[in-house]
Amino acid sequence: MTDSLIAQRISKLRAHLAAAPFDAFLAVSAANVLYATGYRSLGASVHGIPSMGALVGGDRTVVVGPVADSAPATDSAIAVDDYVPYGRFYFESATELPPAFAPDAHVGFVDAMVAAVASCHLSTAAIGVDEAALNPSTLAQLSVALPDVRFVDASSWALRVRAAKLAGEVELLERSARLAEDGVAAAIEAAVVGSTERELASIVSSHMAAAGAEPRFVVATTGPRSAFADVYPSDQAIVPGDLVRFDVGCVVDGYWSDIGRTAVVGEPDSLQAKRYAAILEGEEQQLAAIRPGVSARSIFELALDVVEANGVSPYRRQHCGHGIGLDVYEPPIINRATDALLEEGMTFCLETPYYVLGWGGMMVEDTIVLTADGHRRFTVTDRGMRIIAA
Repeated sequence: MTDSLIAQRISKLRAHLAAAPFDAFLAVSAANVLYATGYRSLGASVHGIPSMGALVGGDRTVVVGPVADSAPATDSAIAVDDYVPYGRFYFESATELPPAFAPDAHVGFVDAMVAAVASCHLSTAAIGVDEAALNPSTLAQLSVALPDVRFVDASSWALRVRAAKLAGEVELLERSARLAEDGVAAAIEAAVVGSTERELASIVSSHMAAAGAEPRFVVATTGPRSAFADVYPSDQAIVPGDLVRFDVGCVVDGYWSDIGRTAVVGEPDSLQAKRYAAILEGEEQQLAAIRPGVSARSIFELALDVVEANGVSPYRRQHCGHGIGLDVYEPPIINRATDALLEEGMTFCLETPYYVLGWGGMMVEDTIVLTADGHRRFTVTDRGMRIIAA
């Protein structure tokens, strides 16, 4: 990720902050901390809990995090004087280490955040909080420790700031999508009768990793197991007539991909061909209709109507697409409950999966960015049902 993109994101965040009903923003989720600082915590990812907070003011950002993160965080885009550590971890050094590396400088997150708020002169301010990612008990403790601060839920506000992507973000999302589909294409090309799901998934993952991406999920399912929407690969081998469904995502500098492709071992039978043609036409019509100013609901209902009109009935889905960025699922979601109008610069995965237990599953999923007059698709490989030699 370039320093320029990090600076552009922070500038955008501060521009929105100037018009917000609060004086500063406390980012907590991994995606929001990354957006505000350019830093991703491996430790937070491993442990699966938010452990950092980025306090963004009008002219300064102070980051609170475990002392174990101090070295990689300050090696990235965070100034050493803007990192407030908590907890116990030991770094040895031939030279004197700054306070950011000190074990037991603060007992925990709340104690360190109180210090960060004071250093930014925000002890009587209104602070927008990434409440969706913050444990309620932690927020309660902050409220007690900072009685003169007014905390405001800013979760939706932060998502709106991130919704329309900067050019550098679009570039990373496109690269992520291309690497995911390259991995799938390689697996389909290598597949033969007898290949296992695990072997196919390994090909996908190795291609993504070799190109610099981080594989995050690789669904490679065959035969009746292809109807299992999200499942780890098994040692089941493909046989003639099997559907082979791929649903794959990786991350490039924090930006996600999520693409889907379907293959069949040998020529598809009439039912396989009919059903795939129906879901592909559903996605085609989504792509033809999506543009700034249309509603998420209308794109969802169009997909359902087209798939049903082409012979798959009933066609029932909870959604037919979703925003994507620093999170794999970002609003707006393409579903019946979302009336939001789509905007230029938003990025989406559009999809029309179909799952029949005991028979199999199939899907086609592609990533796009909305442009002034329509959209541009990131994915470029064949979206038809691919044939694996029987």
